[in-house]
Amino acid sequence: MPLEAVEKIWMNGELVDWDKAQVHVLTHALHYGSGVFEGIRAYKTERGAAVFRLTDHIKRLVRSAKLHYMELPYSVDEWVAATKQVIAANGLDACYIRPIAFRGYGEMGLYPLKAPVECAIAVWPWGAYLGEDGIKHGIRAKVSTIRSLDANSITPAAKACGQYLNSSLAKMEVTASGYDEAVMLNSHGFVTQGSGENIFWVRNGRLTTPPLSAGLLEGITRDTIMQIAAKLDIPAREADTTRSDLYIADEAFFTGTAAEVVPIRELDDHVIGAGEPGPVTRRIQDRFHKMVAGHDREFAHFLEHVK
Repeated sequence: MPLEAVEKIWMNGELVDWDKAQVHVLTHALHYGSGVFEGIRAYKTERGAAVFRLTDHIKRLVRSAKLHYMELPYSVDEWVAATKQVIAANGLDACYIRPIAFRGYGEMGLYPLKAPVECAIAVWPWGAYLGEDGIKHGIRAKVSTIRSLDANSITPAAKACGQYLNSSLAKMEVTASGYDEAVMLNSHGFVTQGSGENIFWVRNGRLTTPPLSAGLLEGITRDTIMQIAAKLDIPAREADTTRSDLYIADEAFFTGTAAEVVPIRELDDHVIGAGEPGPVTRRIQDRFHKMVAGHDREFAHFLEHVK
């Protein structure tokens, strides 16, 4: 989706003009992907902009940095405050948020520990990642020939810049074939996730998602859906998942910060269920949207208000 420029970006402790938030062409992360990032959303509520699970996202950023031997120069509280600052500075009541920490200019080569760590937070208006129609009626997905990265090659527990080349290849492959999103398998042939989302499926009223041991990112929205399922008395579990499990599922959907909750109506040209979002998916979608709009007292603690 195209970027919509706003006025300010937070960069290394200061608000700078959007067009002046620049890095050197020899920035280490540009050459080696040596950075970690988050995707977060702020939603419009009756009390103004509210960021969904902001602190949890920043804590994951810190974990990602640790896994890549990257010492961040700001604390969790400072990242949280800076996120609210840049949203307020741009006058946004809803937006997508991209915090990033990366190895900057000054070192070249595969040993990066002497490179300085640069930090930034950008925000911009962003709609439905997979389209409003996809949220309402579901999308068409395809199993990609690109396998998920092996957990012993690069850790899936980190949300790191370089490893998303893998996801990008899968996304480009299936899009070129006319599909909306990829489903990725691990080296053992089990389902891991989408190119940028976690995945759930429903059969006989029970909700299932692949386990972290399959080699997937520990999604914030994924965790939220498991908590919603518990509140709605929907049985939920983690279990190894094959593509045929998805083919014969009654329902399936993707989850993620960008995607939110998006039904899958077809996979590899197999119609899932009735070919429309099913009742379990709808109940979870409705509760999620109520939550992020600030209309759910049980989950009010997930919203961190900007003002």
